[in-house]
Amino acid sequence: MRNARTIPSPVKSEGGTRAARSARPFVHVLADSSDKLSGICAALEPQFAVAGERLDAEAKLSQVPSAIVVRAELRDVDTIAAIKRRSARLIKATKRIFLVEHLSHVCISQAYALGATLVLPGLTHKARLLAALADPAGPTSDSPAGSAEPDNAVETAATAIASMFTAVTVGQPLDVDGTREAGRRIADRITEHGLSEWLTTVRRHHEGTYQHCLLVTGVAIDFGLSLGVRHSDLERLYSAAMFHDIGKARIPLAILDKPGRLDAAERAMIETHPTAGYDFLKDHENISPEILDAVRHHHEYLDGSGYPDALAGESINDIVRILTISDIFAALIEHRHYKPTMPRSDAYDILCGMTGKLEKALVKAFKEVALSR
Repeated sequence: MRNARTIPSPVKSEGGTRAARSARPFVHVLADSSDKLSGICAALEPQFAVAGERLDAEAKLSQVPSAIVVRAELRDVDTIAAIKRRSARLIKATKRIFLVEHLSHVCISQAYALGATLVLPGLTHKARLLAALADPAGPTSDSPAGSAEPDNAVETAATAIASMFTAVTVGQPLDVDGTREAGRRIADRITEHGLSEWLTTVRRHHEGTYQHCLLVTGVAIDFGLSLGVRHSDLERLYSAAMFHDIGKARIPLAILDKPGRLDAAERAMIETHPTAGYDFLKDHENISPEILDAVRHHHEYLDGSGYPDALAGESINDIVRILTISDIFAALIEHRHYKPTMPRSDAYDILCGMTGKLEKALVKAFKEVALSR
């Protein structure tokens, strides 16, 4: 990368620059090429005060922006190193939106590992980028009062999930302890602030599979808390929730995020993820048989109609039963760009209609979690 340069917002005078920045949110753009930098700045300048830098330039901007937008090739080691050198500056911005060139698990995982609060595909979803930047709430709900540093429970959990997917994709060792610690932090967050705050924050910041894993973990934790399970059982539950969809790292994103009904071949591919996750985790130390069982069987139903092993009745243990309800509920209420978020009451009604598939007593106990906690 050569010819490093800084691109300021094109206002006519120094006084105009100050006025523009006072009137409009200030966004800092980072990119690994001049073309990418110019393209993003041009897209943002009608609504925001914008300053841009090439990643191979010396970091000069001293003002803390309301948001940082990064557009770069995250498969390039030099680019990753350049972003890491700016990590102290990045973390000060409450919104850190990465525009990735390739929607692969590795690139998305890398973005979250570098501090992203939202990952979008290049500039193909310009309207979503502008909406995320214009949202006055943004990721600031993660920040405790009076602190410039965010409460990063959400980011820690997202990074742990992203790292899991990377481990599966590229064959790296899995950080079991780090994932379990992320689950513990979610439990602490929900204990202190409640489930609704967690759901709102996660849906605002994350997309697709990562959003789903974070929602499932939060719902499962709150369900466990409402049931009064022992601390050791809660730990197993949130660990199982964190790991439950790790097998989806083997599924193409085009299938995972398809905005419509899957065909038979795509459905068959999706249904491989529990066994793929189990096979990846079974040889790792510190993962209990109960967690492995939950990863493999969280799509089993009491009537034997689930997959992959068509278990029924007493063959399905309590952690799996709790996780399955949490998983279905989270899938119904999650936000996707191609579908509206289902109201929690409607999602609970669907659970109630799954007679014979879910444990009736647990569904009844889940009502408080679904509607009022």
